[in-house]
Amino acid sequence: MNKKVIIDGKSLTLDDFIAVTREYAFVEFSEEAKKAMQTSRDLVEHYVENEVVRYGITTGFGSLSEVTINKKDTAKLQENLIITHAVAVGKPFDEEIVRGIMLLRANSIAKGNSGVRVSTVQLLLDMLNEGVTPVVPEQGSLGASGDLAPLSHVVLPMLGYGEVMYKGKKYSGKIGMKKAGLQTIQLSSKEGLGLNNGTQAMTSVGAHAVYDAVKTVKLADISAMLTFEALRGIRTAYDPRVHDVRGHIGQKASAKNFLKLIEGSTSATDQGELRVQDAYALRCAPQVHGASKDAINYVKSKVEIELNAATDNPLIFPETEDVISGGNFHGQPMALPFDFLKIALAELADIAERRIERLVNNKLSNGLPSMLVKKAGLNSGFMIVQYSAASVVSENKVIAHPASVDSIPSCENQEDHVSMGTTAARQARQILRNVQYVLGMEIFCACQGIDIRKVEKLGKGTQIAYDLVREKVKYLKNDRPLKPDMEKIDALVVSHAIVDAVEEEVELLEI
Repeated sequence: MNKKVIIDGKSLTLDDFIAVTREYAFVEFSEEAKKAMQTSRDLVEHYVENEVVRYGITTGFGSLSEVTINKKDTAKLQENLIITHAVAVGKPFDEEIVRGIMLLRANSIAKGNSGVRVSTVQLLLDMLNEGVTPVVPEQGSLGASGDLAPLSHVVLPMLGYGEVMYKGKKYSGKIGMKKAGLQTIQLSSKEGLGLNNGTQAMTSVGAHAVYDAVKTVKLADISAMLTFEALRGIRTAYDPRVHDVRGHIGQKASAKNFLKLIEGSTSATDQGELRVQDAYALRCAPQVHGASKDAINYVKSKVEIELNAATDNPLIFPETEDVISGGNFHGQPMALPFDFLKIALAELADIAERRIERLVNNKLSNGLPSMLVKKAGLNSGFMIVQYSAASVVSENKVIAHPASVDSIPSCENQEDHVSMGTTAARQARQILRNVQYVLGMEIFCACQGIDIRKVEKLGKGTQIAYDLVREKVKYLKNDRPLKPDMEKIDALVVSHAIVDAVEEEVELLEI
C-alpha cells in the first residue's frame, strides 16, 4: 500500500511532498483541517447572504474591486474567473509538477483561511488519489497575483472544462473526470479565487528543483573526487583545519565529504609529494561546492515555509470575522530564493567543466594522454565531451540572470509590481538539468582517466561510483559512438543511483 500523507496546512514536509508527487502517496485531510475549512466557509456564506461588501466575495477582482456583485451572481463570478484566467501557454508541466500544485493548493486551503467548501477542495485530493492530472501549460504566470493562469488550468477539469491526463492518455476534462468516477462541480462564492490565487505553481516547480539539488550537490562532490583520483590530486587542501578556520558550514561539509570519498585511495597525494598545489578546480572545490550547499540549504528553508503558507486573497480570519485583502499571493519571497538557486546550481557545472578540461588537456592532466585516448589524432576520444559541457555551462550563464529583477505592471496598473517567481523556478529546474548533464560528462571522463592511470585502489566512495558506472559503460580503447554511453551515465545521474549507492557505505553531509 502506498504511503499516506495527512495534510493540515501546517506540517507538510518536503519529503511528504515528493512522496505524493512522485510516489503517488494517498492524501487526506486531518479532521482539524476539515473543521477549520468549514468555519471559514460559514463566514463566507454569511457575508454573501447578507450582501456584505468583501473583496473577491461580493466584488470584482483586481482593478474591478469596486464593482459590487449581486449575491445571485457570486457563483457565476467564480466560474468566470477560472475560465477567463486559464490562458497559460507553452508545453505542459510534467505530471509531478501539476500533482505538486494540486497538493499545495489543497494544503494551503486546509489552513482554514480561504473560505472554500470542504467538498470542493476534497475533489482536488480525489483527483490526486485517482491519478487525474490536469494539463497545465508552463508559461503565463507573473507570479504576483499568484500563479493565476496555471492554477486556473488546474481548476478547469473540476468544472468539466480543460484537459487531463488519466492512465497515460489525454482526455477532455469532462470525460477524464467521468472515467475516473469523479463528479464535476459548480463553484460557489469565493471558491474560484480561493483556488487560483496563490504561489503553488512556482513553489511546486521550485520544491522539486531544490529536492533534486540536495542530491545533485552530493553528486558534484562524488564527481569531483573521481576527477581527483584520475588527476592524482592533493588531499592536503581538504584538511579540516583549513576549513574550520574559515567557518562556513557548506565548505566544511564538502571538505569532509571529499576526504570520506577518497579514504584509502592510493591515487591521493599529499602536498609536496608530486607537486605543491592543485589548480582551483580541485583545490578550491570545497569552497565552491560549499557555497552552493549553503545557498541550496537557504532555498530549502524558504520552500519549507511556503509549502504550508496561506497565499490567496482575501484571507479570512474567523476568530475575529475579518476578511482582509492583503498580498500573500505575491511571489517575491520565492522568486529571490529561486534566482539564488539558479546561481548556486550553475556554479556546480561551471567548476565541473573546468575539471573536465583538465582531464582532456594533456598539458594540465598530470600525465594523462591528450583527449583521454591513445593514438589521439586518429582518435578524438573525449574532445567533444568538453565542448558539449562548455556549451551547456554557457547556456546556464544566460538562464541564471535573475528573473525577479524584472517587473511588468498588469491589471490596469493595479498590480504594478510582479515577482516573475514562476519563471525563476522554471529556470532553476532547467539549470539543474544542465548541471546533471555536465556532472555526467565529468564522471564519464574521470572514469576513463582512472582506467588510463591504472589506479591500484580507489577511495571508499569513489570505488563504488566507479564500479556502478563501469557496469553500464566500458573503457574507451578506440573511438566509438559516445552518445549511448553518455545516456547510460545520465540515467544513473537523474535517478540519483550513484549518490544512493555511495551513501549506502559513505554518509555524505548535505551541509
